Amino acid sequence: MTYKIAILGASGYTGAELIRLLATHPSFTIAALGAERKAGQSLAQVFPHLRHLDLPLLVKTDAIDFSQIDLCFCALPHKTSQNIIASLPADLKIVDLSADFRLRDPAQYEAWYGESHDAPALQQEAVYGLTEFYRDEIISARLVAGTGCNAATGQYMLRPLIASGLIDLDDIILDLKCAVSGAGRALKENLLHAELSEGYHAYALGGTHRHLGEFDQEFSAVAGRPVKIQFTPHLVPANRGILATGYVKGDPDAIHSALHATYADEPFVEVLDFGESPSTRHVRGSNFCHIGVTADRIPGRAIVIGALDNLTKGSSGQALQNANLMLGVPETAGLMLAPCFP
Repeated sequence: MTYKIAILGASGYTGAELIRLLATHPSFTIAALGAERKAGQSLAQVFPHLRHLDLPLLVKTDAIDFSQIDLCFCALPHKTSQNIIASLPADLKIVDLSADFRLRDPAQYEAWYGESHDAPALQQEAVYGLTEFYRDEIISARLVAGTGCNAATGQYMLRPLIASGLIDLDDIILDLKCAVSGAGRALKENLLHAELSEGYHAYALGGTHRHLGEFDQEFSAVAGRPVKIQFTPHLVPANRGILATGYVKGDPDAIHSALHATYADEPFVEVLDFGESPSTRHVRGSNFCHIGVTADRIPGRAIVIGALDNLTKGSSGQALQNANLMLGVPETAGLMLAPCFP
């Protein structure tokens, strides 16, 4: 059976990544592409690297006949997404890539995003889209909320350790480097080549990054008590990739064993041999996440490192993985692309 797919926000980076992945999907066909500002253009005009694909023209959302669509990806900015999704048919399956439905508590959404939520009922309905940990709920979900790319990376590294009680919950430090595509495609002065290249910098200092809301929500739920980590993101002059380094208090061998056991049967998360360090260059363009563990020179402490592609496993690949589950096709369909190297 072939399912008809719509993508809203098709002119952004995550929209383009979805199209790239769906182009070879055995069960999905792209039936509609929404892009408000680029409506009327062909995808080749917006993304020349996809000109070889036979795709519909970009249109405004209200021009799409959603009665003919089986599942819709919403790759729209936060706040915009919640209002658009609220207007879509109530029986339409949706995977949202924005931040609008990641936080279950409307008060927490307002605290982290500075404005009230306009669709709190949908916020309660949405299933958090960290596939490996919410698979059963995602299978039967109508609305899935994709995670933040930074939040996904940190959770793959730390969630099993918090659940197993192997680390000190009051002594977790996460230092993360993210490529510039994580900031989206909109023109921003600080993302100009001359402003960004030949250096990198920390941002959202002191616990102000919005993905901390996801860490607080998920880690506290797993632990059964409040958990707050120290988290500092850095913007690096690269197009794709996240490399996160976690510093934790616990036995390094036990930590490695727990991670290996957690992901032993997962197709997209690989725990490397003890002492081996992952690299973003080894996951670029793929839906894979690599995790490494090594002992710190201080006894009783470990270093946990995670690497994934922020546009794929951190966003569009994760979204497709969830869509596969929602429509009952093999979870790996369209996602077994090898990383691009070099």
